Amino acid sequence: MNLEYFIAKRLIKGKEHKISISAPIIKIAIAAIAIGIIMMLIAIATGIGLKHKIREKVTAFNGHIQIYNYDNNNSEVSVVPVSLQQDFYPEFKGVDGVEHVQAVATKGGIIRTEETFEGIIAKGVGKDFNWTVLKEYLVAGTLPDYRGDLNSDVLISNSTASRLNLTIGDSFFTFFLRDDDTNKLPNQRNFKITGIYDSGFEEIDSRFIFIDIRHIQRMNKWEDDQVGNFEVFLESFDDIDTKSAEIYGKTLSNLDTKTLKDKYYKIFEWIGLFDFNIALIIGIMVIVGGINMITALLVLILERTPMIGILKALGTTNWSIRKVFLYNATYLITVGLFWGNALGLGVIFLQDKFRIFKFPNPKEYYIDYIPVHIDIFTVFLLNIGVLLLCLLMLLVPSYIITKITPVKAIRFE
Repeated sequence: MNLEYFIAKRLIKGKEHKISISAPIIKIAIAAIAIGIIMMLIAIATGIGLKHKIREKVTAFNGHIQIYNYDNNNSEVSVVPVSLQQDFYPEFKGVDGVEHVQAVATKGGIIRTEETFEGIIAKGVGKDFNWTVLKEYLVAGTLPDYRGDLNSDVLISNSTASRLNLTIGDSFFTFFLRDDDTNKLPNQRNFKITGIYDSGFEEIDSRFIFIDIRHIQRMNKWEDDQVGNFEVFLESFDDIDTKSAEIYGKTLSNLDTKTLKDKYYKIFEWIGLFDFNIALIIGIMVIVGGINMITALLVLILERTPMIGILKALGTTNWSIRKVFLYNATYLITVGLFWGNALGLGVIFLQDKFRIFKFPNPKEYYIDYIPVHIDIFTVFLLNIGVLLLCLLMLLVPSYIITKITPVKAIRFE
């Protein structure tokens, strides 16, 4: 073992020959490993970062799981109310992993100004609403406060405000159709804009405004303890399917549940492709890096053929000689991984802090900058995986050493 390590060290330092033809090949192999790990790190960080960011945005406006009355038939607006008198409200103690439960109601309407009009869905929220998740998207004004008396404050999206030519402090009339009798005149409410949000999620921004839930309760002639549905926030998005089944089992028979993935299944099918793209990039980069290392190893073996012959003549086994070259290859791969990690993680850190790189068309990705997210455990597994896969790929070309005979090797020039 000591002899193998000593020879490998001598090979690494290149002291056998003053001029080594393998030097540029080795440098190319190291560069290929470094570039490969940079591409893999960036692919993983951007893929996971974008996935998490889209999840966060959709969750902020809907919760992870919705609980509603069966009779609503998946309607976008609240038709049949649900009582607040539930075992799971205000705290869902029957299921672990539930972070927050809030009661909401929705109602379709039309905003009318002197110049134009816009169809919207008013989302009524109350004092239990978690505004923290929406603070990030507030671009002007302040968030409404519905903890006191009934008020007309409203949070509106930047896209809707722009189309209606409205800004902070402006008032507007909204007309809501009556659910009980279509022959009656629609309900009319006057709201005042206190805050403007912009999530970048056009499907949400173009429709939703936030109002006091008591307006919807009065228009629908509901009791004070009746709401449209409940939104459940979980501690971990990864548990959404299992927790949905648990929550469904803990609710009354007249209530149903729907996960965020069911409501926006097209979006989650799309971001589900990110995992395939990441795996594809990793696979290609490992193959490219492995091929370069195979080339470097073969050149190294060719250059050191006389040394191999001498070692065999001295009684060294084939496996021992192969290990000498594999030790050398391990060192070269490690050097490539070091520089690749240093540069790759550096780029990811700069992007996370300064958001240097932007999407050319933010509407397609629901965000204007490229988000990144990666953890130490993922980086560790990636490096170990690349190292092991490259070494496994090198076992086959190192087998050529067993075909070298001492006599021919010593005479080799």
